[in-house]
Amino acid sequence: MLPIKPHLWFDQDAKQAAEFYASFMPDSAINYANHFSMSDGECQVVEFTIAGQSFFGISSAHKLGINPSISFMINFDPSRDPDAAQHIDEVWNKLIEKGKVMMPLDAYPFSKRYGWVEDKYGISWQLILTNPAGEERPVIVPSLMFTPPVAGKADDAINFYCAVFKNSKRGTTAPRPEDMGPDKAGTLMFADFYIDQTWLAAMDSAHQHGFNFNDAVSLLIPCETQEEIDYYWDALTAGGEAGQCGWLKDKYGVSWQVASTVMLDALKNGTAEQIAQVTETFMTMKKVDVATLQRAYAGE
Repeated sequence: MLPIKPHLWFDQDAKQAAEFYASFMPDSAINYANHFSMSDGECQVVEFTIAGQSFFGISSAHKLGINPSISFMINFDPSRDPDAAQHIDEVWNKLIEKGKVMMPLDAYPFSKRYGWVEDKYGISWQLILTNPAGEERPVIVPSLMFTPPVAGKADDAINFYCAVFKNSKRGTTAPRPEDMGPDKAGTLMFADFYIDQTWLAAMDSAHQHGFNFNDAVSLLIPCETQEEIDYYWDALTAGGEAGQCGWLKDKYGVSWQVASTVMLDALKNGTAEQIAQVTETFMTMKKVDVATLQRAYAGE
């Protein structure tokens, strides 16, 4: 099983956004960019890495509207980077340009330096100076915020994901010790968990934020076999909603893509003709059929 890959559907140019992100963090790069045709025009795709975390970006005439329901924590760890306190300010200053402050970069009870920002492309980032004690976390950790009507269900969701995905475990769990406004005692202020080589975080917020999980930020599961696709599709659509082209919403509303590495390889390495054949075939599918994609890739 390959690591889960965050998938970002930009309202603006995906490659331009990827170039922006790759410019200010070490171990970051554009892996490849390509395009294919959709019914509403050309679709641009780009795979890129930020601080060692692989992302997949897409943009087209179809807009989905990114919101903060899935944000990305950036861990600045003094044990790995002696200048972490300086670097958190540098990255913040780049992300805040034409962006929006959601929580100011400041000292908080849980961190000496933390801030939450929505950048000019709509992606939300939580920058935190971490406590180096305990098990090391990656620099980038996708973070899920469970808002009404699924506020209070983050802990259940973590248990569900750890049951679905193999090689899983829970990490830190920080429940609220008492009622805090609309947030009830026992709901999660923060927790993180590990599934299929990927750390994720989750929190509950019962406040009315005006946003919920949507398809603009989804979690892509790269599957190498039909058996894997069948398993994750069946497990994650249970109580949820099946979509088109391998997309689905689970019972908590989180958007996933159960994808084939055949499709991903075609986008990266295929000729224009092969990409057209594979994507045209792919558009007709709900759950992905690997054998059919392989035949399309081979021109059969």
